[in-house]
Amino acid sequence: MKKVLFGLVVTLASVAAFGEEAGAAVAGSTAFFNVFTKAAIFPIAVALAAFGGATGQSRAAVAALEGIARNPSAVDKIMTPMILCLALMESLVIFTLISVFLV
Repeated sequence: MKKVLFGLVVTLASVAAFGEEAGAAVAGSTAFFNVFTKAAIFPIAVALAAFGGATGQSRAAVAALEGIARNPSAVDKIMTPMILCLALMESLVIFTLISVFLV
């Protein structure tokens, strides 16, 4: 996973590394960079937000189910905060998706 993330960062950083010097910029290359930014960065942000949200929700559910399995009488004390936590995690993913559509 770390290698994939590192490769993604290196790929996106190389676009800026091979940029032209000040004053030598061509209008076409600037327009391409703007399109590339909108076309590549926002879907990556949504993908990372969805991955993080799914990972966090699965870990929260596993921890809650393990707690319930160890102490079945604590279902009421565990279930309500878990559902609230899952809703807040999902809202972060939805906010990311909405911000992509607004930009």
